[in-house]
Amino acid sequence: MTGAEVRKLNTDVLKSNLKEARIELFNLRMKASTEKVEDNSTFGKSRKQVARLLTEVNARRHAEAAKKA
Repeated sequence: MTGAEVRKLNTDVLKSNLKEARIELFNLRMKASTEKVEDNSTFGKSRKQVARLLTEVNARRHAEAAKKA
C-alpha cells in the first residue's frame, strides 16, 4: 500500500490496518526466532508499512489538534 492509498483510507480502517500490520510484524519476528524465514525482505516491507500507517495516524491527530487550538 502506497502513501497515497493510505491517505485515502477512513480513520477507522487506517487504525485497523495498523493493528493488522503490527500483528503481522510480530508474527514474522516470532517465526524468525523459531524457524527459518524464506524471504528476509519481508521484515523491511512490514516495518515500512507500519511506519506509513503511523505517519498518517499522527498527521491526522496533529491536524485535529490544530483545528481545536
